[in-house]
Amino acid sequence: MLKKIQLFSLLLLLFPAFTSITRVHADETDTHMNYQSGGGQAVKPLDPLLPDPTKPVSPVDPTDPAGPPAGTGGSLSLDFASSLQFGSQAISTKNETYYALPQEYTDFDGTKKKGPNYVQVTDVRGTGAGWQLSVKQNGQFQTSEAQKLAGAELRFKNGGMISNLSSTYAPSGNETLVMPLDTEINVVNASSEQGIGTWLYRFGSDEASGGSSVQLTVPGSSVKYAKKYQTSLTWSLKNVP
Repeated sequence: MLKKIQLFSLLLLLFPAFTSITRVHADETDTHMNYQSGGGQAVKPLDPLLPDPTKPVSPVDPTDPAGPPAGTGGSLSLDFASSLQFGSQAISTKNETYYALPQEYTDFDGTKKKGPNYVQVTDVRGTGAGWQLSVKQNGQFQTSEAQKLAGAELRFKNGGMISNLSSTYAPSGNETLVMPLDTEINVVNASSEQGIGTWLYRFGSDEASGGSSVQLTVPGSSVKYAKKYQTSLTWSLKNVP
């Protein structure tokens, strides 16, 4: 069943500003327009610096040369989530903090840019019912041989919401996230009449802050091998206010 919003026009009747014995009659007519719930096609990622639905971008996935997977589609969709790359680092016996590379993308005009890492959600259900975004880190960073990077901690900072819509409709996003292992945490909540349209939950507001807002801290006491360490994040979008 399609859910609809019905809009009624406001009628303004104007009369000539002169006196005459001629009678002027005005007939009122109703004008209607129906919006129906959107859905189907996946919404493409938008520019994390200045999101414009008419100018989608092509993000680079630093972990997959084939590019990021397509969004979920539907009237409430998870369109995109940045993959995180912390680069190559020298083995250290000191406590270290590493920073995720900023999100690279090609904009609508073909210009290559860098901006903050982000997650994008679109709500075109037309109900204003709200939604909830959560994330889970699926285990500790480890090598392909299951050698774990003991004590490593993933942290997101400078979280905020951006859209081409008024901030009146902005959901509430956590400014700071410290990721527990194997535990789902709620990070963005759109209450009733919030989160309508497309919203980006981004970490930092420009390339500079975007390059320092996703951090991986590694204690010097952890045993390290000259190998690739990785883990995964699961972002979940729920149809609950």
